[in-house]
Amino acid sequence: MDVDAYLDRLGVAWPAAPDLATLRHLQERHLAAVPFENLSIHLGEPIELTEDALFGKIVRRRRGGFCYELNGLFAALLRSLGYDVSLHAAQVFRPDGTLGPPLDHAAIVVSLDEDWLVDVGFGRFSRHPLRLAGVDAQSDPDGEFLVLDAPLGDIDVLQDGKPQYRLERRPRPLSDFVPMAWWQATSPSSHFTKSLTCSRPTSQGRVTLSGDRLIETVDGVRHEVVLASEAAIRLAYRVYFGLALSRLPTPPGESPLTSGELSPTLP
Repeated sequence: MDVDAYLDRLGVAWPAAPDLATLRHLQERHLAAVPFENLSIHLGEPIELTEDALFGKIVRRRRGGFCYELNGLFAALLRSLGYDVSLHAAQVFRPDGTLGPPLDHAAIVVSLDEDWLVDVGFGRFSRHPLRLAGVDAQSDPDGEFLVLDAPLGDIDVLQDGKPQYRLERRPRPLSDFVPMAWWQATSPSSHFTKSLTCSRPTSQGRVTLSGDRLIETVDGVRHEVVLASEAAIRLAYRVYFGLALSRLPTPPGESPLTSGELSPTLP
């Protein structure tokens, strides 16, 4: 991996040591610089879960991605910087409180003096590492987080009292997530095929572009505007997210490729 290029993508100087303060800074900068987005699904681009492919997309082409991509590559960067890192699968809680399928999400655990949950691929979530052994609420710019014991030794993560996902303790290689990444990118039942989103936190809140709707939250106040032209949408992708797209993604329901063409790419 070209660590210098990745750090430049994040706007970060080469860190002095793989400690908690550096980890916190890297996570903040990754979230701010690399958007959470599912544009590839609506551009007809394959989801390739290999380090080379992810580096080319996120660093060289200065794109974003969803959980498997963002946390998969960030984990590789952290290892290159000397951190003890593992990827873990999670099941995301649905609005009705039931759990999604296994490997629904990928998150990072970093072992320092204790284990820390790091996640740059869940949209609006913690901006700082969360102590996995913590029993008290952990304050963060994006809410108050609780980490609770769950059945079978798993861990439930709550944000502002609402369950977000159930994390496995078992570490997994990135290749374990390939089939579920394919399902997320192709299934009509996947919320990623049903919606188009590009989002990142800002110093005052969050900015999201969903199709032609630009949504900004500033100091807790939500502002929404409908962009009237393709030129305005392209400009918003460039100004707010640093994305220079050669073409706009196709709206959900009008997929440019069939599921068979978006076949999984194995490492």
